[in-house]
Amino acid sequence: MTSVSSSLLYLDDVHVAFDGFKAINGLSLVIEPGEMRAIIGPNGAGKTTMLDIITGKTRPDTGDVLFEGEIDLTEKDETEIAQAGIGRKFQKPTVFEGQTVRENLELSLAGNRNILASILYQENTEDHERVTSILETIRLLERENDLAADLSHGQKQWLEIGMLLAQDPKLLLVDEPVAGMTDAETVETAKLLRNIAKTRSVIVVEHDMGFIRDLDVKVTVLAEGSVLAEGSLDHVSAHPAVIESYLGR
Repeated sequence: MTSVSSSLLYLDDVHVAFDGFKAINGLSLVIEPGEMRAIIGPNGAGKTTMLDIITGKTRPDTGDVLFEGEIDLTEKDETEIAQAGIGRKFQKPTVFEGQTVRENLELSLAGNRNILASILYQENTEDHERVTSILETIRLLERENDLAADLSHGQKQWLEIGMLLAQDPKLLLVDEPVAGMTDAETVETAKLLRNIAKTRSVIVVEHDMGFIRDLDVKVTVLAEGSVLAEGSLDHVSAHPAVIESYLGR
């Protein structure tokens, strides 16, 4: 296993149980700086619980969860973890539908503005250019003045990814980003995430195997709360235990 100091995210022998059910059972995982990793596995494999542990929503019973080699995530709350540089996109997009696309991104820009400061905020040149760059990345520059409510489901997913990018995370956690998307949007989302992964680490949890193949990254298969297999999609797809527990279903 890679050394703790050189990793961005380091989970070692993590356990968590809910009412006796072992949701995470000896999970070990290492994410390198600048790496995108796909996480797959059957329902109940522990994928969402793993994200909950990384973001401080759930405390593990035992095990190490370290960020940048020294930040113990088990001792931080959700806000502190977000401020340390971990952003999470949930399955259901949560955007400000009554605001324009650009306004959504302005509201999300990094900085500890309180509610009053956000209301009084005037975009400066640097922020304007940063938002424009994000709009280009998430393929919504031509929609910047449209209300978020008028976007398609897939475009709302892209906007929420952009809102996370505005906070400049070092690690982006993306949970089922292409659920409910059209085929064309799914293809564009793979391109979008590959582009984002050039400058930061990304963990993608997803069921869509075509999308995982488009990402073309290392895949980790979870089952019953631990790692069942790791490698390319072709490698894990041929693994007998993976076929039995997941792909054969």
